[in-house]
Amino acid sequence: KSTVLKLISRILEPTSGRIEVRGRIGALLELGAGFHPELTGRENIYLNGSILGMSRTEIRRKLDDIVAFAELERFIDVPVKHYSSGMYVRLGFSVAVHTNPEILLVDEVLAVGDAAFQRKCFDRINALKDQGITIVFVSHSLNTVRDLCLRGIWLKGGRVAGIGPVEKVVDGYLNAVTAEQETALQRHKIQDPARRWGSGKVEITGVRFLDAKGKERFIFETGEPMTTRIFFQAHDRIERPVFGVAIYRNDGIHINGPNTRFANYEIDVIEGEGAIDYCIESLPLLKGTYELSATVYDYKCQQPYDHHHRMYPFMVEQGNITEHYGCVYIPSKWRLLK
Repeated sequence: KSTVLKLISRILEPTSGRIEVRGRIGALLELGAGFHPELTGRENIYLNGSILGMSRTEIRRKLDDIVAFAELERFIDVPVKHYSSGMYVRLGFSVAVHTNPEILLVDEVLAVGDAAFQRKCFDRINALKDQGITIVFVSHSLNTVRDLCLRGIWLKGGRVAGIGPVEKVVDGYLNAVTAEQETALQRHKIQDPARRWGSGKVEITGVRFLDAKGKERFIFETGEPMTTRIFFQAHDRIERPVFGVAIYRNDGIHINGPNTRFANYEIDVIEGEGAIDYCIESLPLLKGTYELSATVYDYKCQQPYDHHHRMYPFMVEQGNITEHYGCVYIPSKWRLLK
């Protein structure tokens, strides 16, 4: 992505094809690009402004505005080698937006600044957009891309994978990422002998995560139905077995540990092959990666027949839920008492 911006600004020349640019370019491509570390902030404004096509008179006229926007009045005569990364960004962005560009190239480098300056930068970018300035913005922040851009280009492996209205491109990208994550999770059954123990009288032969339509999935959204189907093979006639699951967040936090005995769902006997479902009507987990344990024990829950500890990973996406702190979503309401 950064290479594309360098090609547009003619820092690099394309090895094939061609790029047509009509208009004056302002660019913020890399942290400190165009700055000389031994020169002061003031001197670098003249240097960087000249590189971006400004005359000395124009730079002198805008100098105070550039310094004020960057909030560097106290440090403008200090060599920039002593600047922090945030100070570099503020000065570089301020010069770029004061060149009166017809095309503004902005790389993701803005993420280095503090929150207040980021907001200030995006306000300025939106103001330029309202003036009809072309903005070419590169970022992994999809929400920012949605807010700022009208059209999007999705690059994959150096090639265009999608181009068009920004919502369509972002949705296409997210769908592709979800499909890749589904495939990775499907292949990622944990095969660690230390995570499995039991007598083997009953063997858990598989676990599947199913959505409301019975389709196997590995990525769910908070609030939607999810069924865990446990397949088993009972090698003997087993009376009153207890099936259970446990869900852990991938950092080791134990979320829950239900079983059929706790639920007063008594199973008289099993023999041969079978399956049992653990059904969640509304998944309360917040966004994250989780691991599920599947178990089958005797009725007293003392003798494990087969215990698969945290062997089955799945993911939860945020969906329409706006909460994102903690592990679980608890439906609730607020009420102000006067």
